[in-house]
Amino acid sequence: MDPLSWGAILAQMLLQFTPVWIALAVTLGISRAYKRRLGLYGKLYDSGIGIAGFTLVMFWVYTAVFANMIITHEPLTVISGMKNALPGSPMPDGHEGYGYYLLGGDNLARDVFSRMVMGAREVLKIAPAATLFAFMVGITLGLPAGYFGGFLDTALSFIANLVLAFPVILLFYLLVTPEIVATGIPTYMAAVLFLFPIAFLVVLWNARFFTQPMVRNIYVGLTLALGLWLYSGLAFNADPLGVVSMPPNVLIVFVSVVFVNAPTVFRIVRGIVLDIKTRDYVAAGQTRGEGPWYIMLWEILPNARGPLIVDFCLRIGYTTILLGTLGFFGLGVSPESPDWGSTINEGRRLLSIYPHPALPPAFALMSLVLGLNLLADGLREESLKD
Repeated sequence: MDPLSWGAILAQMLLQFTPVWIALAVTLGISRAYKRRLGLYGKLYDSGIGIAGFTLVMFWVYTAVFANMIITHEPLTVISGMKNALPGSPMPDGHEGYGYYLLGGDNLARDVFSRMVMGAREVLKIAPAATLFAFMVGITLGLPAGYFGGFLDTALSFIANLVLAFPVILLFYLLVTPEIVATGIPTYMAAVLFLFPIAFLVVLWNARFFTQPMVRNIYVGLTLALGLWLYSGLAFNADPLGVVSMPPNVLIVFVSVVFVNAPTVFRIVRGIVLDIKTRDYVAAGQTRGEGPWYIMLWEILPNARGPLIVDFCLRIGYTTILLGTLGFFGLGVSPESPDWGSTINEGRRLLSIYPHPALPPAFALMSLVLGLNLLADGLREESLKD
């Protein structure tokens, strides 16, 4: 077979992404039709910047979801004769399956297109979840620090400032080095940090249903049962059912992301609480005899959602860049992982001769972060109109 032209390569790539185009069309079509009923998300469709960012982000989300349907070859499969193959190169004679390497082959003769697609799954299964955990930690500590003040605020602010005193990249780099990992510090950190989501939800239900003990006990019991089950599997790989687990290399990266991001979230939440707690509706809640945790979680936190949602989107972008940086330095999830940072690192060694292995994951990383930034701008623009 003859090599594909660039036009044919583009057409084939667009065809491979068919499940993504269908999912995007359905999502955008339904959301636009019911946008007036969808709150802040619905208002996003009135912002050109916001919807552009949302479309970019959802493109990569659906790419991660449908990755197994999109890829043309297994991302770890090595095919003889395809080392550093140019984009559109045909498979050797006698090879079964898809007939081309759409974006060429890397220095180990693996398909660059398939690795780029599967890399979206590697990035998106860590960055959003780790950012959510960081927000749980930051909110759980930031709310009482800003509301109560005093020694608690001073102590927590000092710890947060101590962590923030280190350059982020350097701190992140240190946490994942083999010497630090060998001490067991990441495991101890996971044991502490992974408790915060459970504590947050338990306090949330207790504050909301304090006057309804039966309902409160059901919610708290379910949270503890499910939370401790997930906790044992994620933090210690000790799930008695053998269903939930996290590979050690992923756990190290995950915990590092949470630890690095949590102090910044803490400071943002603390600052918002210091402002909101002076509002009249907070004083009214105190006058009615509402407890401090009810006021923090059900009066103050909902009114802080705008800035926090915007920061959440931006922080996923920062985390994506950090993961890419780690992968570039060879400290990512695993050496053979198709995550974009690792792929860029492998491709940059021959960048002057064969640029095609490094450029697709670099553009993918850039487009995802750009989409998250545009989405955050759109959310900020619409939240300011409330």
